[in-house]
Amino acid sequence: MPDQKENSAARTLFAEERHVQILQLLHEKTKLHVAELCEQFSVSPATIRNDLRDLEAAGRLKRTHGGAIPLEKTAFEPNTHAKTIANRAVKQRLAAHAATLIEENDTIALDSGTTMMELAKCLFHHKSLTVLTNDVHIAVYLERNPQITVVLIGGILRHGFGCTVGPIATTSLSSFNVDKVFLGANAFSIEKGFTTPDIQQAEIKKALIRGASERIVVCDSSKFGRVSFVEFAAISEIDRLITDKNASPKLSTYLHEQNDSIELTTV
Repeated sequence: MPDQKENSAARTLFAEERHVQILQLLHEKTKLHVAELCEQFSVSPATIRNDLRDLEAAGRLKRTHGGAIPLEKTAFEPNTHAKTIANRAVKQRLAAHAATLIEENDTIALDSGTTMMELAKCLFHHKSLTVLTNDVHIAVYLERNPQITVVLIGGILRHGFGCTVGPIATTSLSSFNVDKVFLGANAFSIEKGFTTPDIQQAEIKKALIRGASERIVVCDSSKFGRVSFVEFAAISEIDRLITDKNASPKLSTYLHEQNDSIELTTV
């Protein structure tokens, strides 16, 4: 018969495994409920509450009445420098694939942000390309290629992010039509769609979507299951989502339940 130490070690190991799975579920959803976790793991409410208490103490989630939510605040957004460091290799891989969708003589729009900057780097040697953007860094980078026409949208320069926002920018965008728009996202969930922390940035993204024939979101899977402050696009408004292979295997099913024409690409 196993001694008490062996039984204790087994319980601890099972709890650790359960904690990992709880965090994975929270990554896919915006909120977890104690009752559904009890059913998922076949344990008592007291056990789940202990799990959530341990995970909150470790700074991995926030407990709520009857469940848990992600720790990150909906209005928080790291600046461009911090974003550049995060998941850079994944962003480069996604950007390289997105670049294969761009053809000679295309007129495209690039959203602001570090993933879009990686996409711009993939376009540097393109010929006969017109690029519309509100991102100053992207415009300056692509301007060095004389065969790329860069249209930089004016407006209020957003501190710490190197992009223009505000009514001047959104009004200007209403005059343009492009073949394809490439967008980043700070967060994505099935329930809330694609979201971002800044209201003015959301208005720019909406304007870019309205002027595009094809709408493509390029977003790494670390953003999934999260909700930020403002929705800028529902799933029905997007034609293609490019993400990495760490995305949930259920994502394709979820997406097509909402929009049967959306194309999911994992790279």
